[in-house]
Amino acid sequence: MKPLEGKAAIVTGGNRGIGRAIAERLARDGARVVICARDRAALDDTVRAIGPSAAALSLDLRERGTESALADFALASFGAIDIVVNNAGATRRGDFLTLTDEDWADGYALKLFAAVRLTRTAWPELKRRSGSVVNIAGVGGRTPGAQFAIGGSVNAAMLSFTKALAELGVEDGVQVNAVNPGPVRTDRFTRRIQAEADQGGLDWETAARRFTERERITRVGEPEDVASLVAFLAGPEGRLLHGALIDIDGGSTKTL
Repeated sequence: MKPLEGKAAIVTGGNRGIGRAIAERLARDGARVVICARDRAALDDTVRAIGPSAAALSLDLRERGTESALADFALASFGAIDIVVNNAGATRRGDFLTLTDEDWADGYALKLFAAVRLTRTAWPELKRRSGSVVNIAGVGGRTPGAQFAIGGSVNAAMLSFTKALAELGVEDGVQVNAVNPGPVRTDRFTRRIQAEADQGGLDWETAARRFTERERITRVGEPEDVASLVAFLAGPEGRLLHGALIDIDGGSTKTL
């Protein structure tokens, strides 16, 4: 029997990158998976790749009420919600003095507030099913940088939210953890390294190697690395982990 056989999961931002890898891994481990994002074409491509154990809903979780639509869709599709992976959310990088109020509000709206609303909506079902919540934050929440002021503060808020929710989870039998990815080879990271390569007159692989040397990390992660950790946390062997904030970053986080 597969470790997640009979379970049903929601993965936000499940159409590409880390979110898609998580959805594919949960499905491979036996779960039925609902994914959501704004890009309908990318969602459909992911569902085709996973097969009949996946369903997708196109929506913008920044908008109030979409969390209820998503939870209702998951229940209608698979009859349960056992796992919620709050993965959606990309924040704008840049000079603090040029980032606008709208940039800050947008970063919090999708990554934090959407996660709060969806988790609150799904909580009664998660409580009934002794389910699991995994919040995808990021190492910027522990070690923020000047060019990542929005992302760092949002991720820090996600970590605090995880710890607070974990206390309720003890009472209600819902497991709650957070995962902090470091540099991961997503489309966004690839563009970042390409910009460095173009600026320095380098090929992409050389720029990526210099990045790992500069950051003093073992290697750049793959989306599947994060997905494997999420699957472990959501599965029976990871059940004792609760309120954990787990860095998966190749050693980039130097603090305790």
